[in-house]
Amino acid sequence: MRAVLQRVSSGAVSVGGQPVAAIGPGFVVLLGVAVGDTPQDAEYLAAKVAGLRVFADAEGKLNLALAEMGGQVLVISNFTLLGDTRKGRRPSFTEAAPPALAEQLYLEFVARLRAHGVTVATGCFQEHMLVTIHNDGPVTLLFDSRRA
Repeated sequence: MRAVLQRVSSGAVSVGGQPVAAIGPGFVVLLGVAVGDTPQDAEYLAAKVAGLRVFADAEGKLNLALAEMGGQVLVISNFTLLGDTRKGRRPSFTEAAPPALAEQLYLEFVARLRAHGVTVATGCFQEHMLVTIHNDGPVTLLFDSRRA
């Protein structure tokens, strides 16, 4: 399971010009599910995201996690994170999980984030989405559950 996490001042997603979800300060997480991923991958990433200390404390140090600053997470499914660009000019997506499994594990990741006490909003699985990300910092981190 791969994730690109961006610390944001706000984030939003719309489908077909209609708003779907929006958050204030927190994270936008773009999540890609790979062939062979399991619920353990979802839990690993959820725990990492929930506990990540990249928000400034009173002294300006990156010391606070989401819960400590009242942050939210917007999770967007993104199979293109599994794109292999090593050959040619067109990415190969053979490492991306089939849609049924990907959706199941995407929802598992969301559920596990919520179980960690995180307020979570989501995009729409398998839809063309417009995502607005107001990156704060910028702070952008990459996660891969297989490189734990």
